[in-house]
Amino acid sequence: MFDKRLIVLFICLALASGVFLTWGLTGRIWFILELRSVKLVALISVGISIGLATVLFQTLSGNRILTPSIMGFDALFLLVQTSFVFSLGGVGYAGLSDLTLFAANTLVMVVAAVALFGMILRRSRKDIHLMILVGVVFGLMFRAISAFLQRMINPSEFSYIQGAMFAQFSAINGIELIASVVVLVMIGIWLARRCAVLDVVALGRDTARGLGINYDRFQFSTLCVIAALVSVSTALVGPITFLGLLVSTLAHSLMKSHRHALILPAAALISALVLVVGQTYFERIMRLQSTLSVAIEFGGGLLFLILLARGKTL
Repeated sequence: MFDKRLIVLFICLALASGVFLTWGLTGRIWFILELRSVKLVALISVGISIGLATVLFQTLSGNRILTPSIMGFDALFLLVQTSFVFSLGGVGYAGLSDLTLFAANTLVMVVAAVALFGMILRRSRKDIHLMILVGVVFGLMFRAISAFLQRMINPSEFSYIQGAMFAQFSAINGIELIASVVVLVMIGIWLARRCAVLDVVALGRDTARGLGINYDRFQFSTLCVIAALVSVSTALVGPITFLGLLVSTLAHSLMKSHRHALILPAAALISALVLVVGQTYFERIMRLQSTLSVAIEFGGGLLFLILLARGKTL
């Protein structure tokens, strides 16, 4: 039986989606609906991916102010974009198909993440906190290399990199979106069968092993799932650093439970709702005078500082 709060969140998301699709609908109605539908599916998919990835990462790390972005995914994404522009030039970069960029970004981030997880966890006696620290160091290194390459890029070509620094929902490729949805559905099925295991894993390594969970194997599998979720969403629209922290905090506050069968869908629905409502506001009311990603980064960053000041790490 579904929790009433999840049903309310789903209804709110359905209503927000209807408003997004129909607000100010005039002229070539079916053409506009098609464009808005693609954008809506992208907003919901990215929101669900970020919400799930953040809750899973916080469960493994045992810390509610950490998000997968601390591992340097955003920095790696920007480095890939910068490397393409630096090596191919502006004309060559513009000539790459959207699907090629999506596949390259996703593949690089997933392979790098899996290699990092496997190497660190194997050599550090499964110490995830050391892995997080190494991820932070790699993120700083990726940002330094990106900054170095950007200084050598022609100023007229730097605009391509600027466009990749913030999430963009204006131009979504249909094939990329289908691939993202397929990955998301597969991961959703995988998670639905392991919510109870995640509840036990949240108790800690020793407790989980004492209760018969193969903690090390499950930890690595979950980290690979997190890498896939973050990689697909980032490759699709770009980096959104603090959205996960914002929605996971709201999900825990609303559900007041440690059960992942409630927290995971709540975080996914809240994340999708924030993106849909936010994009509707900035498109229909603000007339694109600002961008949704900037507002989310500001609000999420402010929440991070508040949680840190209050010591809300667990």
